[in-house]
Amino acid sequence: MNLVERLKGILLSPKTEWPKIAAEPMTAQGIYTNWVMILAAIGPLVLLATTQGLAFAIAQYVMVLAVTAIMAFVIDALAPSFGGSKDFVAALKLSAFSYTAAFVGAIFGLLGAVGTILSIAAGVYAWYTFFLGAPVLGKCAQEKALVYTIVVVVAGLVIGIVFGLGMAGMGLAPKPALPA
Repeated sequence: MNLVERLKGILLSPKTEWPKIAAEPMTAQGIYTNWVMILAAIGPLVLLATTQGLAFAIAQYVMVLAVTAIMAFVIDALAPSFGGSKDFVAALKLSAFSYTAAFVGAIFGLLGAVGTILSIAAGVYAWYTFFLGAPVLGKCAQEKALVYTIVVVVAGLVIGIVFGLGMAGMGLAPKPALPA
């Protein structure tokens, strides 16, 4: 898998990239070492560049790695409810590659308030790429892909909130922005 080509494919033409991803033999370890661990580092590097602190950046990185795996378990567990089949590696592909826009969109954090809006847009686009990939990798029925996507997104939001609260409880909250 060529990282740059896959990035271009999943970001610019996800509908045609999902069948390629589905057909490519991968392992959970390979998905993590060749994709997730690389792209998940963008957000923490931005946090360091915006003086959020090393501890917070590391915690954010670990959280993203964990949430990607947890979401794969959720995706895999929910697949049969939406006419799909259980396949953890396919679910991890769907989790990892659908997060691509959000991973890359973390770079917008360098742009302040405008960056926040762009990061949110990248997250919404990630949900759209999930929607396109759900029938391909989750093997869900096309007519159930939207509801499957909504359920997975809600689960992801809840998991993200729980992790965020846990980080705050450990004293790993982001630092307030410096005045301009």
